[in-house]
Amino acid sequence: MMASTLGLEGIEAIMLRTVNQQPTLWEAILPEALLGLPAELEAVDRLLDDPVFFEPYRAFFHATLGRPSIPIETYLRLMFLKYRYRLGFEPLCREVADSISWQRFCRIPLGGTVAHPTTLMKITTRCGTAAVDGLNETLLAKAAAAKVLKTNRVRADTTVVEADVVYPTDSGLLAKGVARMAALAKRIQAGGLAVRTPVRDRTRMVHRHARSIAANLRRRTDQAREDVKAINEQLATVAAQAIGEARAVVRNAQRSVQPRQAAVPGRVHQMLRELQQLATRVERVVAQTRLRISGVTPDGATRLVSLHDPDARPIAKGRLGRPVEFGYKAQVIDNDDGIVVDYQVERGNPPDAPMLAPAIRRVARRAGRPPRAVTADRGYGETAVEQAVRDLGVRTVALPTKGKPTAARRAWEQRRSFQRLVKWRTGSEGRISCLKRDFGWARTRIDGLQGARTWCGHGVFNHNLVKIAALVA
Repeated sequence: MMASTLGLEGIEAIMLRTVNQQPTLWEAILPEALLGLPAELEAVDRLLDDPVFFEPYRAFFHATLGRPSIPIETYLRLMFLKYRYRLGFEPLCREVADSISWQRFCRIPLGGTVAHPTTLMKITTRCGTAAVDGLNETLLAKAAAAKVLKTNRVRADTTVVEADVVYPTDSGLLAKGVARMAALAKRIQAGGLAVRTPVRDRTRMVHRHARSIAANLRRRTDQAREDVKAINEQLATVAAQAIGEARAVVRNAQRSVQPRQAAVPGRVHQMLRELQQLATRVERVVAQTRLRISGVTPDGATRLVSLHDPDARPIAKGRLGRPVEFGYKAQVIDNDDGIVVDYQVERGNPPDAPMLAPAIRRVARRAGRPPRAVTADRGYGETAVEQAVRDLGVRTVALPTKGKPTAARRAWEQRRSFQRLVKWRTGSEGRISCLKRDFGWARTRIDGLQGARTWCGHGVFNHNLVKIAALVA
């Protein structure tokens, strides 16, 4: 599944296979009632029949060498079912294996084998954003060629795509980090490396300290706050000691590995890299814990909120139920038909306004012309942004101004055409809700910024498949 441009030396080559084998004889004896597909799946099936959807994956497979991949047409249809019906990889494979109509939709011959869940996971993560971006561009180009991609007016809004993390606390991260470093160091030593390097398992100690914080906070007194600070300081000290031991294990293990580099299994190198990386991340948590103890709030743009997803950030969007969310900021631009014509996923909480003009430029490139009207909420309402959008050829820009408007601006914003666009913009909340509820945007299940972009890209692709298939049917 590695790109062929990276070379095949030392890499297991996988041959590209785009279509599955022909239907089996068993399907000829099935009743006609079992051979049909639901209307939505039939429309999506016709749309995915175009071979152009195979092109984004050619760079990640060899044309002739290696064991065959699963057919790309099967992979794309399996991913559609996964996002459309909100299934995990394992439930997806079980449901497809148990359904004749879903097997026919996925082009799996009756009696054939459904791909293993890990195969789907590997293709998704290794092909990454390059493949899914190509899929979205291809689908929108196909919609534009069919003259169903309307850009009379578009609307923009931002949301938070939550990372796959629990609510983070510095004490919890320290406890988890110390426990994971000890377990990983023991695994390395069990493999015969750095066996004489002392490693103390402090798992029970740090978990006991972390639990005691909750008990102290229930007291709700000034003394309780001081006790919590003292416990956090103890956790930071213990974590610093564990970091030193973990780095000593890595250093001594690498000395043993270096003379026999070729004979050491790859999983050993992977464990050493993982331990070194984990120690670096726990060190960041120690620094931000001590900063908070000193009375300084760590900067949200750099604060680490997860040991396995270092790109996730705290984002305050002002929601009553969730004043702070942890994940990534995403911008969505859709049109009258509900087609997402542009999306963007970024780390942290960048300002909304600078994201609009580049997005409108991309929309104009895809549609072949700029939108006639653009609207967004007050977070985009800056004079420079409005002028930049107009310079792209947009006739009408409805962006409510931040702060107190002048009399002339107030009169402009009270015009019926302006108000109509602003009211239409509120529908973008429903579009985002649909993406979160039905197409996986509520929480990304792939770690890291690139993983979040891959996950959200597949969600947009499958959402647009439903919309465009209905329009071209």
